Amino acid sequence: MKKTSARHPTMQWIAATPALDLIDQRVLPRIVRNIRCTSAAAVAKAIKTMVVRGAPAIGCAAAFGVALEASRVKMQSEKSARMALTKAFTALAASRPTAVNLFWALERMQRAVDAHRSDGVALAVKLERLAVKIHAEDIRINRAMGRHGAALIKRGAQVLTHCNAGALATADVGTALGVIRAARKNITNVWVDETRPFLQGARLTAWELMEDNIPVTLITDSMAAHFMQLGQVDAVIVGCDRVAANGDVANKIGTYGVAVLARAHGIPFYVACPLSTIDMNTAHGGSIEIEQRGRDEVTGHA
Repeated sequence: MKKTSARHPTMQWIAATPALDLIDQRVLPRIVRNIRCTSAAAVAKAIKTMVVRGAPAIGCAAAFGVALEASRVKMQSEKSARMALTKAFTALAASRPTAVNLFWALERMQRAVDAHRSDGVALAVKLERLAVKIHAEDIRINRAMGRHGAALIKRGAQVLTHCNAGALATADVGTALGVIRAARKNITNVWVDETRPFLQGARLTAWELMEDNIPVTLITDSMAAHFMQLGQVDAVIVGCDRVAANGDVANKIGTYGVAVLARAHGIPFYVACPLSTIDMNTAHGGSIEIEQRGRDEVTGHA
């Protein structure tokens, strides 16, 4: 699988500074620029304002945010450093409520802090290593999902996806797009819903697939049923923000409508996600907190 993120990585850890460089997804595809974060507060703001998005990518970014804060306060007294880290965890946890990967990553970082019994310098090193490990795990998991998912895609298939679950939403090739990339020899076309209101499909997914020379057709969200009716959709593959214990899935607005349409037309509907997206502490989808965003994202004045 080609790694689309090689030219434009979603995130890059700069150990020498330290800093976290995030590609600014708000201005893609017209502008490719990075936002540099040097504190947990900066990472939390980047997550909240959609500089970085996608459940796995948010989890990785949050882990790096904690590592940045630990490095920033490593020479302070233990009490001051612990207070700063507590504030960092709170800010990062509040940045996006729906994606469970965020909380999964923060819990791993918190356990490392709680178990630490040495000085602040050693803690900063420990947290940096853990954040790098979380990032590396996501790369490995993306590629494994791609290999397994590719077996489900028949030769000559036309696949539909909603929102962006690609390299930009993860540390590597993506979840849903990881499957599509792995199955590219079997795929004749990828239908990409524009995914309003933030247009992740139009701005991000279509761009990623074009960068990889994978056949892609951008459609409005309301056109999915039309192509399903014509028999031109063989499978639907999406990512997700959280899976409840009963199997309920929370994803970008509009995903439920696509799932209902797929069922009505007898089309397989697949959700590609890592284990970190499955939340066994949430019984069903009705208990998942759904993020409410500003109306400017709908009216177009953002």
